[in-house]
Amino acid sequence: MGKSESLYVLLAERMWTVVGEALSGGDRMLLEPLQSVGESLKWEKQKEAERLGNSLETESVSTWSPNFWKKDLEEKLMQYMTAQIPLLDSSTDTNETALKQHLSHLERTFVPSLEHRSDVFREAGLLVTYARCCHASLCSHLATLTDRNCFSFSQSLLIYEWIIKMYKRGSQACERPRHSLSLGAQCLVWILWKTEEKLLATARKEVGKALKEAFDIGKPPWADAAVIEILTEKTEAARRVSESLGEKVEAECLEECLRFLESYEDEVRSFIQLDGCSLIYSSLRILESCCLLRAVWHKLTYICSVSTEQNVKVNGFLHRTEDDIMEHFLQTITTKVKGTLKDHFKKCDSGFDHILESLKQSFLTFGKKKTDIYEALVKAVNAIIVTEYMQALLTTPRKTSAMQRRRIVNKIEEDHRMMQTIFKECLGPAAGSLKDPIKAILELVQTSDPEGMKIALLPILKEFPDLRKEHLSAVLDVKDSLSRDDRAALLKAFHDNCRESETEANLLFADIEVKPRKCGLCGCLCC
Repeated sequence: MGKSESLYVLLAERMWTVVGEALSGGDRMLLEPLQSVGESLKWEKQKEAERLGNSLETESVSTWSPNFWKKDLEEKLMQYMTAQIPLLDSSTDTNETALKQHLSHLERTFVPSLEHRSDVFREAGLLVTYARCCHASLCSHLATLTDRNCFSFSQSLLIYEWIIKMYKRGSQACERPRHSLSLGAQCLVWILWKTEEKLLATARKEVGKALKEAFDIGKPPWADAAVIEILTEKTEAARRVSESLGEKVEAECLEECLRFLESYEDEVRSFIQLDGCSLIYSSLRILESCCLLRAVWHKLTYICSVSTEQNVKVNGFLHRTEDDIMEHFLQTITTKVKGTLKDHFKKCDSGFDHILESLKQSFLTFGKKKTDIYEALVKAVNAIIVTEYMQALLTTPRKTSAMQRRRIVNKIEEDHRMMQTIFKECLGPAAGSLKDPIKAILELVQTSDPEGMKIALLPILKEFPDLRKEHLSAVLDVKDSLSRDDRAALLKAFHDNCRESETEANLLFADIEVKPRKCGLCGCLCC
């Protein structure tokens, strides 16, 4: 190392000592030495320009010690400023109060401390370098805070709000002729943009997670007020800070709602592939969730800026999901009831009453939600149960003994009483509009005299015009003590009064096929 180079090294050491003392104490007595540092840097810059102008070798210029003074000064300043920033303990990552205290300390202690020391650096001609290091150290710290994945939306919003506050404060300071050090606008705009990105990403993540929890297929859905809060609370919080930010957050929340509905539709389709009795209750939960989602979305159209395209998409998702799960639910009910009723009139306990009781409990729970489709759904299930019951009754091989016939009639009476009780409890007054062929059949077979049976037959033919002769014959098979002549008279009365069905309504018997069989009384083919 040459003599001049050694002097440069000694000079640099002295300069950094002066800078360190100025940062630590800020004493006005250090102004003159600090001004010397500023002059030395100006001299270095001038010499560098001269060397480049004289086309000296690049290597000699790049290895010249004073070339590094500016960089060394910046490192010295950055080290000091970074050391002054208080650490936010990782154990308080989720503590919003701790973050508020941290930002408050930056605002009331750290930034004023930098501003206080800026005067002496200005007078020494070093304000530009000093200010750049202030901005860089603070922005680096804010970027580190923003990048924390553990920060919630509300915590990120605190940082965003603080940056806006510092930006406005800096703008006001710039309007004064001899303003103090202010945080660089360009630096703050960059970190503000970065924080906004994090805010929107966190909003999407939190809304998506909350919606999945609110509409977990294995659990009851949340109340509509709670779901609306999921989709609006972040927008309201952001709008209190910035109207434009609130609009962006709202847009992200609505889009996340659409993404959730798309994934929910896929989840429901996967659910439909499963099988099991417990899925009946889960299906009702999904239907309940769809009704709730429709009500929530309807309210959101008044609260938020929902586009026509978004509205069409959401309604499409909900209609498809409802149709799919409704079809699956009714098919499941049909399969379960059909399987249970297969040997219902042969066994003492087929489990039919257990299915009815289970459905009642599920419906009553579902009905408490006051969904629009509740009544239609219960009526559809009633129609399935009645149809399958009649199918089982009319196609079950008959026993010839009078005791077996009486047992079947008693079973029908008991089942009918249970079905009436359950559906009245589920539907209330609306149960009065349900078609009840079982009641009509009971009245027919429990009527003692033939003429009375003919009279009882007429309303059956009127209400169920698709009843065929073989159906009536199967019903008469369970009638105790019916003579051959009386049976023939009833079948003739049927023939004289039956009519073709003019509409598709009430076609209960149309799909029930009853094979001709020998009558237990006469041994002939009666149908």
